[in-house]
Amino acid sequence: MVAAKRGVTVGLGVVGAVCLLLGGCLLLAGPAIIKEQVVKNVRIDPSSISFNMWRDIPVPFYLTVNLFEVQNPEEVLQGAKPKVNQRGPYVYREFKYKTNITFHDNDTVSYLEYRQLFFRPDLSNGTEDEYIVMPNILMLGAAVMMESLPNFVKLLLSGALAGLKQEAFINRTVGEILWGYEDPLLDTINALVPGLIPFKGKFGIFVEFNNTNSGLFTVNTGMKNISRVHMMDTWNGLKKVNYWRSNECNMINGTAGEMWPPFMSPTTLEFYSPDACRSMTLVYEQSGAFKGVPTYRFVAPKTLFANGTDYPPNEGFCPCRQSGIQNVSSCRMNAPMFISHPHFYNADPSLVDAVEGLHPSKEEHALFLDVHPMTGIPMNCSIKLQLNQYMKQVSGILQTGKIQPVVMPLLWFAESGYIDGSVLSQFYTNLVLIPSILDYLQYIFLGLSIPLIISAALMMMSQVRTCRYQMGSADKCSLFWSSNKKNSDSNKATQAPPARQLSPVKVLREARL
Repeated sequence: MVAAKRGVTVGLGVVGAVCLLLGGCLLLAGPAIIKEQVVKNVRIDPSSISFNMWRDIPVPFYLTVNLFEVQNPEEVLQGAKPKVNQRGPYVYREFKYKTNITFHDNDTVSYLEYRQLFFRPDLSNGTEDEYIVMPNILMLGAAVMMESLPNFVKLLLSGALAGLKQEAFINRTVGEILWGYEDPLLDTINALVPGLIPFKGKFGIFVEFNNTNSGLFTVNTGMKNISRVHMMDTWNGLKKVNYWRSNECNMINGTAGEMWPPFMSPTTLEFYSPDACRSMTLVYEQSGAFKGVPTYRFVAPKTLFANGTDYPPNEGFCPCRQSGIQNVSSCRMNAPMFISHPHFYNADPSLVDAVEGLHPSKEEHALFLDVHPMTGIPMNCSIKLQLNQYMKQVSGILQTGKIQPVVMPLLWFAESGYIDGSVLSQFYTNLVLIPSILDYLQYIFLGLSIPLIISAALMMMSQVRTCRYQMGSADKCSLFWSSNKKNSDSNKATQAPPARQLSPVKVLREARL
């Protein structure tokens, strides 16, 4: 019995020590194992798990477009406040893929990314054949661009506009407004003012958006330095653009907006947007989870489109108007175009008050990115922007009537997508589940080792106390413990032979003797 108790005590102690050793090893080596697993699978390398996701984005992306229909065009020409009604959404399935992928010796890779859009009537509220009344973007833009020209040039343009039956507002289909329509005004403007508009043929807001690329990106692969993976090196061979009035605003910072370096901190997130002609910085809002994957949510700060008065670092994006809109005329052929959040969310209230029918809200109009901080891979995102046109009465161009100066919303769009299906399963298993198991195992082993070792120690103390009580002294108890195992192991060999069984007669005979 004593030997059995001693065996249990020693066994608990050994198991506890092994658990402590394993837990300590995982505690020291676990982070390195997890980091190695993440680094191996997020760098831009054909052997990494994320490479195919990076090259041919398998995530279903959608472009959602909402148009602002002008409900009182005649009154606007007389100087009234514009009244708009949001139409849509018109939803397009977006496919992205990379071509011309070229790896360089300096740990960078270059590529062109193309996007294809397909209308999804089942997800849309309306069709591309619907007619909508909107500002004549081409005519009103040309009028403002020519405001400083001599009067005779503007009169010539006004006469040409009348001959072409051009008006300040048009009634076109959704498909024509977005993807282009034939307009003889293009040829007329190019004839009167050569070079003013550098394209011919169709005119549409997204006419150059479909089946095109957004420039040559060169980014870091992370093979030598994982902290630089996906970070921009050049765009179209440029380290910085020349659209803006300060070096800070012209800098090409962050990534291409698809992935970020792993092991993120909850601070800021940067990416370069060719559509906005600038780098954008988002800020950390909160931690959360997307389908079991931990995430950091990044949102646009109020200063993103603030003017130079409210936020001096944005002075380089000026000439500015109210806060909340950014002048992009310098990268849009000098056309009086502005970008903002939808419905002028986070903008100066005067912009909302100038147009009836706008209702900004965070829930519907704020952009966000939910990124897995350990890998830097977005799990869920929705990038929302609004396109606006500055329009006004231009002296000498009769078609502009008495339009009061206003930043007129034309449309807002959202590019949205999230990881799901087999891609999510593979991602979760390799980059979330396995690292989490390794992380938890160290605490499980350490947690088990403590009660096991304590139990073994308590049992040993209890047995020692019992032994001392029975033996009468510590020395005898120690001698007993040291010899007990030898006795128990060779119990059969050392056990005294059984006493001789004497018959009653022999017992009496020996007694007489």
